[in-house]
Amino acid sequence: MEEKTKQTIKIDLNQFKLHVYLKQKKELTLHFDSPSRKFYLSVIAFVVNEMKRAGKITSIPLEGHHDLLALLNETVGGSAGSSEKEILLPRIYRKWKDALPDLENGPLFKVIGKKKELENGVGKTYRFTEGEKDSWANLFEYRGSQENVRLRFSIDKLGASLDDIVISYEEYQNAEAWQRFISSLRQKGEGKPKPPDPVPKELETPLPLARKQKIALRGQWQWAALAVAIVLVIVVSVIWRAYFYTSPDKIASVERMAFPLPDKPSIAVLPFDNMTEDPNQEIF
Repeated sequence: MEEKTKQTIKIDLNQFKLHVYLKQKKELTLHFDSPSRKFYLSVIAFVVNEMKRAGKITSIPLEGHHDLLALLNETVGGSAGSSEKEILLPRIYRKWKDALPDLENGPLFKVIGKKKELENGVGKTYRFTEGEKDSWANLFEYRGSQENVRLRFSIDKLGASLDDIVISYEEYQNAEAWQRFISSLRQKGEGKPKPPDPVPKELETPLPLARKQKIALRGQWQWAALAVAIVLVIVVSVIWRAYFYTSPDKIASVERMAFPLPDKPSIAVLPFDNMTEDPNQEIF
C-alpha cells in the first residue's frame, strides 16, 4: 500500500463508516451504527465538504446552516433530539468537543474489529495506545463559545491534505456525493404522508335524496329536543321559586318581631311533654 493511500480518510455515507489511517500506519474503521450516530458522521461529512468548497482546511461556522442540520437530524438522525436551533447547535458543539474525540470509550461509534474490555475496574473501553488516541482526538478542533462557535476537522494533523480525504455516496465522490446524499434525504422528507386537501365543493359527490331527507329529519328532531329541554328548565325554575325559594325581604327583622330582644341576656325554659306511656319518664 502506498504511503499516500495510508493517509487517506474515507467517509462512507452508504454504510455510515469512517475509514482512517493514523500516523502509526494503522487502519481504523469506525461504524456509526445508530440514527443518532449517523447524524454525527453526517455532520463530519458536512464540515469536510465545506472545507473542500473553501479549498482549505479551516474552521466552519454552523449558524448559517441550521436548516440543513435540522434535515440531517430529522432523517438519518431519526429526530433523536430536538431540531430547534437553540438546542441542536449546542448539542453538536458538545459532541464535537467531548464525545467524538473519545476513541477509547467510543460513545458515538463502534470500532470495527475491536471489543471493549474492562479497564482497571472503571468500565469497558477500547484498547489503543496513547498516540493513537491523541491522533484521533486532534482531528476535532473546537473554537469559540455560545453562538460564535466554529468546528474544524483537522486532517492536516495526520499529515493529510484535502485531496486525501474522500466523501462517498453510491458511486459518487466528494461534492457530488454530498449533493446526492442531501437530495435523497430531502426526497425522503418530502415523502412523508400529508393530510389530504379539502375536496372542492364542485367536486363533492351529491348525496342521494333519501339520505338528504334523513339528515334533515334528524336535524328537526334535534331542534325539537332542544326546545323541550328549554321548556323543562323554565317549568322547574317556576316550581322552585313558588315553593322553595324564600325572598330576602321575608327574613324576620327586629322590627317585625312580636317581642323585641331584651337588653340583657336571657334564657327561655320551655316545658316538655312526656310522650311515652312510662310515668317514670315524667321527671325528664
